[in-house]
Amino acid sequence: MGQSNLPIPFGWYAVAFTHELQPGEVKPLEYFDQELVLFRTEEGVAHAVEAHCPHLGAHLGYGGTVKGDRIACPFHGWEFSGDGFCRDIPYAKKLPPKIEGKQALYSYPTIERNQAVWVWYHPERIAPTFDVVALEEYSSDEWSEPRIFEWTINAAIQETAENAADAAHFTTVHSAKDVPVGEVTHDGHRREANFTSQTPVMDEQGNLDTTGTKWRESYLQTCNSGPGQTWQRFTGLFDTIMQGLITPINNNQLYLRFQFSQRKGMNEVQTLMANALIDEVSRQVEQDIPIWNHKIYRPAPILCDGDGPIFQFRQWFSQFYAEEVRP
Repeated sequence: MGQSNLPIPFGWYAVAFTHELQPGEVKPLEYFDQELVLFRTEEGVAHAVEAHCPHLGAHLGYGGTVKGDRIACPFHGWEFSGDGFCRDIPYAKKLPPKIEGKQALYSYPTIERNQAVWVWYHPERIAPTFDVVALEEYSSDEWSEPRIFEWTINAAIQETAENAADAAHFTTVHSAKDVPVGEVTHDGHRREANFTSQTPVMDEQGNLDTTGTKWRESYLQTCNSGPGQTWQRFTGLFDTIMQGLITPINNNQLYLRFQFSQRKGMNEVQTLMANALIDEVSRQVEQDIPIWNHKIYRPAPILCDGDGPIFQFRQWFSQFYAEEVRP
């Protein structure tokens, strides 16, 4: 297993897709080296709270039930609202003074966006300092139902994220003919890189120009919003979006989900190309996984001029650590 001394960075992390949590459903989860419980109220609102009842320590995710807008402990029936306050003890006349009017369970800030349930993690439980970016494709009828790919990887988030800056590995690991070069910008918690390439013109019937004289530009936009949300937009020859959901299980293991959607109405050739792209992107991740699983983190690597802006990326990423980390 790959090892690092990197802490878990703070940020928004997807803990489930929206369709995976039905009204009244309770799910035990293990993320951020913590146990938590995700539940959806009968009215349809998702909440995440710490897992163990403050009474006698029962795990709310195993046998806990939803009652209206509350989750009830399976052991003694104590009821907690999504904000972590105890609202009722069925056999008590009044709440204990220690929790009356006070938060009894930590409630993780939770939102739903882009067909996913997101939880804010901060080791010091500081309130969110930025937001999840809403991607219009995931709420539009003009885009397809997503295809989802999932992997568990034995690495720290920073180790997998650095691939975006590690240009040289594309030729070695993925057999790319050229090292991709794009325009990279940093703006607070946001990082964006844009790539432009020339592709043959396609007519309305899906025929590509084979004369080598007619070309159009295709674009790749790749973005980060914090460490847990990434997305890539492929436009020009065909239209595809991929949202990457990266969630730390602990500081040396993560759960990676890719969520692909395509613009509806593309012709047969465009759809074929878009599907081939999806398969290729997923194949490349599986080429990276054995390396991620067994590498170590070098805080002071020896780099050469063709490696790409790795130190620049580390400097940007370091803002998401609550404690100082050498970039």
